[in-house]
Amino acid sequence: MKSPISERRVLHLATIYAGALVFGMIAHWMRFPLPWMIGAMVFAATVRMADWPLQVPGQTRQVGQVLVATSVGLSFTPEAVGAMGALLIPMIGSAILTIVIGFVVAAFLMRITRTDVITAVLSSIPIGPVESAALAVRHKVLPGPVVFAQTLRIVLLVILIPPAIVALDGSVKDPVAALSRMEWTPSGSMLLAVAGVAGALVARSVRLANPFFVGSLGGAALAAAFSFPITAYPYPMLVLAQVFLGVWLGAVFDRDLFRRARGFIPGSILASLLLVTLCVSMGLGLTWLTGETWQVMLLSTAPGSVTEMALTAKILEDGLAVVTAFHVVRIFIILPLSSSIISVTARLAKRADLRTKKK
Repeated sequence: MKSPISERRVLHLATIYAGALVFGMIAHWMRFPLPWMIGAMVFAATVRMADWPLQVPGQTRQVGQVLVATSVGLSFTPEAVGAMGALLIPMIGSAILTIVIGFVVAAFLMRITRTDVITAVLSSIPIGPVESAALAVRHKVLPGPVVFAQTLRIVLLVILIPPAIVALDGSVKDPVAALSRMEWTPSGSMLLAVAGVAGALVARSVRLANPFFVGSLGGAALAAAFSFPITAYPYPMLVLAQVFLGVWLGAVFDRDLFRRARGFIPGSILASLLLVTLCVSMGLGLTWLTGETWQVMLLSTAPGSVTEMALTAKILEDGLAVVTAFHVVRIFIILPLSSSIISVTARLAKRADLRTKKK
């Protein structure tokens, strides 16, 4: 017989995910792209801002990442991999330019919020909430504002980029159709999941950043490249993945975070919008350089949110492998270098007498 604590926990999770599904259904009715993720995110943020409890297992995010990453990995067919070779230099160039743009945005953030240089740089370069928080602690600045800025960037990307691109594209009548009509078989779906989990475990064992996305993507991509008999998942599994990820994202926005970062919030919003604008400009420039469509290049150069940008490319049925490859290359360049970037920034700031102002 289950203990009362276990029963309360199950009831709590059931209530949370039922609410997230209701909000997802509303977003679906409003024809949002990624409706289940956006709806779940809005629901979770609303719950936390009302100061109600929202406790979900951390493993739900990992499950969501594995499901989405392996779905994306299906696009890495031998033909697609061959076509991406010509874009390797633009991929590397865009990753480096994203770091440069991050420093430009950090300078803007320092000017309008008078925050210290380390907090500003950690808030502006798309490193990721978890990784940037760890670096903030290491360099003795408060992680709260950094986590807020990094999470805000991801949320703004999810809310702004997919709906805007789908609306401007004009060719997508039903944003959910491309995801829901994928052909699948039980054995093919199971093999895809096995390939993804194996890749995630390998990535985790060698301590890769974001192993449940990068590793799962790698495992599925290898299976696709070698023409294994893998297939997509049934659509309800992608709905589940979107809900898991949306709830996790929205849960970050609680009252305590807003209280701790109160003076930092307006500047962080402006800085995030500046970052998105500069990356959009870079994407438009790459459209001219590469010959790819503007939709593909904007999704490819979005500063983060590989999961959501890849799903949007899947909705558009255009350039999924290219979008994913751009993001993966950037991840493998920025994350391994992030510690060195912040350490060098700290040394230069100390030499220039840019004192740390702890908020």
